[in-house]
Amino acid sequence: MNRYIGIDLGTSSVKVMLVDENGAILGSESAKYPLSFPHPGWSEQNPEDWWNATKECLTKLFALHDPSAVKGIGVGGQMHGLVVLDEADRVIRPAILWNDGRTEKEVEYLNQVIGKDKISAYTANIAFAGFTAPKILWMKANEPKNYSRIRKVMLPKDYINYCLTGVHACDYSDASGMLLLDVENRCWSKPMLELCGLSESVMPKLVESFESIGSVSEHCSKEFGLPTSVVVAGGAGDNAAAAVGTGVVGEGGCNISLGTSGTVFISSEKFKVDPNNALHAFAHADGGYHLMGCMLSAASCNQWFYEQILKTTDYKGIWDGIQDERLGENRVFFLPYLMGERSPINDVNARGTFVGLSMDCSREDMAQAVMEGVAFAIRDSFEVAWSLGIKVQRSFICGGGARSELWRKILANVLGITLVLPKSEEGPGMGGAMLAMVASKAYPTVSACVDALCCENGVVTPDAQLTAKYEERYQVFRKIYPTMKNLFKEMTR
Repeated sequence: MNRYIGIDLGTSSVKVMLVDENGAILGSESAKYPLSFPHPGWSEQNPEDWWNATKECLTKLFALHDPSAVKGIGVGGQMHGLVVLDEADRVIRPAILWNDGRTEKEVEYLNQVIGKDKISAYTANIAFAGFTAPKILWMKANEPKNYSRIRKVMLPKDYINYCLTGVHACDYSDASGMLLLDVENRCWSKPMLELCGLSESVMPKLVESFESIGSVSEHCSKEFGLPTSVVVAGGAGDNAAAAVGTGVVGEGGCNISLGTSGTVFISSEKFKVDPNNALHAFAHADGGYHLMGCMLSAASCNQWFYEQILKTTDYKGIWDGIQDERLGENRVFFLPYLMGERSPINDVNARGTFVGLSMDCSREDMAQAVMEGVAFAIRDSFEVAWSLGIKVQRSFICGGGARSELWRKILANVLGITLVLPKSEEGPGMGGAMLAMVASKAYPTVSACVDALCCENGVVTPDAQLTAKYEERYQVFRKIYPTMKNLFKEMTR
């Protein structure tokens, strides 16, 4: 039976999966790589570390499985990261990642001087600190020598695809988050390239996520034992790839991802824009479009609180102390803005904050507040979607945080909707493999592949009484950030 490789290029590690055309996972390997914070609010990685980790996984995988049956490879990767190559395709500097907050001045220039209306007209989005274009402007202002050496601008998963094929390509879903793409017309935005001082020649060619960009190179064929006929798909940004992997395609599908970051992903067959640009308007990996809300710190808030503050990895031990009768009754609130925030507030100065502490407050109260704070922040994005008349009654949920039964229950009741667990929780990796199947003609369309492979694995339904309690708590939560917004800015001076 034909086999496919799905690669999930995350922020802290890469996971490489081998699946058959029925979606059965035959094997998987993962490898970590370092994350650098050279200054407060900065976040960088070395692209070569991604490729070395990917090679490690492929080598281990093919030590146990025959690579000759592989027909296609697809990558789902962390979005927005700025990868710049010189004329010899060498990495010029460490990649500036999606959760990097150094570009406040550049974002203000784009949104206030050029104007949000113009930027939105060019790209269907406004500038956010994590997007790629502001990073290019930062590099131009602060690293002019490195900027002058740029001959190719890429995204993280595109660098892996380049290492596999030697081809510079980018799919529409990932390109949507660069603030360099005319999303509606699926082409590079000439006005935005001019603002960044770039020619179209430095940009990778644009493809659909399910299109082939080429085959593996002779070098990779020899190194891993892969046939040179192995097709490499355009791939997708991690959220679009995860949406494919869980079955969120076509009109009106929804997926919530509780990973390092948190996202709300609403798919659509037609192009739509939130007039206030609180949600991103991006292309989808199925050839359509989607609206997306993204918060920078989701499951990472738990990791921070438990491991850095409480100095424990016993997550379950803490969760066991949060009984059902405590839900909806917590008087402690948490703003989950540990890296600033994107959707819907777009504020690099926002910070994580506990509010409502008292002498009788326990670690369980604070742990519960962290989980509820993330859920409330996700609801903020749903509020925008609801204001546009988009009625979401149910949503898939994936990511590491989705493995917590407690967190799923909190989120279902904060949102008041049914949450659906996908059969596969592999997210971007499975989505990447499915895109590879379509690129290699195992399935005619992404929708056909989803229909064949994706199914549900349980649901979480809200309780009316608990939903009402959380409604009251949310109405308090949504007042905290506006109250503290100006103070956050003073604190970061």
